[in-house]
Amino acid sequence: MNRATPRLRALAALPFVLALAAHLLVLAFLHDRLPDPLATHFDGGGRADGFTSRAAFTVISTALLLSLGAGWTLLVRRTALWGAWATAGFTGALLVLLVRDNLDAVDAAGVSSPLVNLTVAAAVAGLFAVAGWALTRLVPPEDAAPVAVDGPRLPLGASEVAGWTRATGSRPLTALAGLALAATPAVLLLAPWPGALLGLLGLVIGVPGLALARIRVTVDRRGLTVRPALGSRPRIRVPLDEVAGADVRDVSAVADFGGWGYRVRAHRTGVVLRSGEALVVRRAGGREFAVTVPDARTGAALLNTLAERHGKV
Repeated sequence: MNRATPRLRALAALPFVLALAAHLLVLAFLHDRLPDPLATHFDGGGRADGFTSRAAFTVISTALLLSLGAGWTLLVRRTALWGAWATAGFTGALLVLLVRDNLDAVDAAGVSSPLVNLTVAAAVAGLFAVAGWALTRLVPPEDAAPVAVDGPRLPLGASEVAGWTRATGSRPLTALAGLALAATPAVLLLAPWPGALLGLLGLVIGVPGLALARIRVTVDRRGLTVRPALGSRPRIRVPLDEVAGADVRDVSAVADFGGWGYRVRAHRTGVVLRSGEALVVRRAGGREFAVTVPDARTGAALLNTLAERHGKV
């Protein structure tokens, strides 16, 4: 197991601890200025149409932040730390803004919540995401030891330079991610409390899902890189000095990885957009990384050649 895992998990839990602390402090200091019940859901015009007692709101909001934090802490990877921070920032900001909207209200029925709250929460999420991305440098990659590289080879002269890249995508994943994002505003605005908070799951599912719906896989002097086809972040990279070998394997999205997208299983991870041909990299630490991509054999052969050459430098 990666020695940095405890540190990574602590950094993934940290933003949720901060968001929860800020939320509970706001509730404690402003307790006497809040109505009971609170207005917790609003119609399309921003007028209150759902209400929850202060005690129930405290319990439900705390449970929401704790459950999101537990999920991210358990499943986070170094390249996705920014996502944990963005999720905590967005959720925490919405909860604090909801408390602010109720402040000094004589009757919760008269409370209104402007749609700009979503923009403010998104801005906070962006700032948190930048912080999470910056903190990634505190988590070192897996230690690598010199190993013998096995697997197919691509003939390459000593002075020759080569690279390989392929783009691939998943229409079902694109459709599902798009639907999740499209449904989020409607659920947040129209669903009764506390079901409205399920709309946040649309962002948690839709944003990374859309980023992974079409990817570009590249093998070059830096190793193996997997990133969104339309952007440079988030990305997954396996440097050459971590490559113990690469090969091609037929994988089943459901049987081998439990579904589509970025998948985490015991001793292996993967970006799985379909069943079929996958480039599988055995890392120096013993774990495997797989990505489903056309012409995987050429990519694997070049990666082995480059890794072997790198080990002799």
